[in-house]
Amino acid sequence: MSFDELLTDTVQVLKQEGQIITDIKSSVQKDKIFIQRSDILIETGDLIQRSMSNGAEETYKVIDPGFHERFHGIPAGYQMDVIKLGIPEAKAAVQHITYNISGTNNRINQNSTDNSINVVRSNTEIQEHLKALRDEIERLGLSKEEQLASYEVIDAVEAQVESGKPSKAVVNALLNSLPSAGSIASIGSFILSLLG
Repeated sequence: MSFDELLTDTVQVLKQEGQIITDIKSSVQKDKIFIQRSDILIETGDLIQRSMSNGAEETYKVIDPGFHERFHGIPAGYQMDVIKLGIPEAKAAVQHITYNISGTNNRINQNSTDNSINVVRSNTEIQEHLKALRDEIERLGLSKEEQLASYEVIDAVEAQVESGKPSKAVVNALLNSLPSAGSIASIGSFILSLLG
């Protein structure tokens, strides 16, 4: 019998900084949880949640992660000392976890109704105009040095846009440092207008 056959429970780890690691095979005992994985970090204070086939859910708080390295035929993993939290303590502990999410329209609703309205500005148009700027720099017949310098400026503008919070003043200063040409100025004006 392999060690994996003993791992009949599936749990998720709720890290204190908000990360959730799901679908972890484990063996849950009264005051211990065994996990045979070394690719995840489990620390004191993390929460372990087990959803059971009867619909119930248990939450455990890690007291001692008890990580051990691989030893002969025993794989590396955790032999955690845990305490089972009652329903009020579990709810309070889960509510103190900070969830960090990013991306377009991402959100977490936990025991609440979401009545928010999201406005999303896609930067697809800006990307198209950045490409147009690069094409225009190539078309102008500049020296290699001037072309490379211009591409670096456009890369810096793109980095500002992809940061999620581009500074309009910084983008404007960068665009003004590009070679003087009517087509470049009009593309730059359009990019600035898309930044709001």
